[in-house]
Amino acid sequence: MRKKIKIVFIAIFFIGLCSFTIHKFYVSVTQINFVPEKKVIQITARFFIDDLNNALEKSHKTKFYLGSSKESAVQLEQFKKYISDNFSIKVNAKFKEIQFVKKEIEDDVFIIYLKVSNVSKVNSIEVKNTLLFDFITEQQNIIHTQVLNKKQSALLTPDNPNELLNY
Repeated sequence: MRKKIKIVFIAIFFIGLCSFTIHKFYVSVTQINFVPEKKVIQITARFFIDDLNNALEKSHKTKFYLGSSKESAVQLEQFKKYISDNFSIKVNAKFKEIQFVKKEIEDDVFIIYLKVSNVSKVNSIEVKNTLLFDFITEQQNIIHTQVLNKKQSALLTPDNPNELLNY
């Protein structure tokens, strides 16, 4: 009898373990703030380093080492081009030039700082963010904005890579 109970318990335990699957979460978070005193839009974006390196490796057919001691200036320039090809912003229905400011690493997260200069007033911001969509079909890019004390957010996906936010 004990042997049967033990077998049933082990079977239930094994089935229970098999029913749980690991689901990786693919997300980036971008914060966009308008600073009227400086006439600038400040942008901070966060990505998981491994996802970013894998996406760049896929498109460039070479190993990438962003966020490591093996990172090269060439790879950083290729990353900046990837940003400009996949991230754009319109302010008041006009495309704006995005300037790369700097990058940081925090644990396994690659953080970039961008800015848009010479912005005196913001009535609307349209964001297009297709970063990592070419590599991860489950990727979601969350956008948070703050313009003149008004906060808005958007969820961008491969099916919906653009969002227009009015203020």
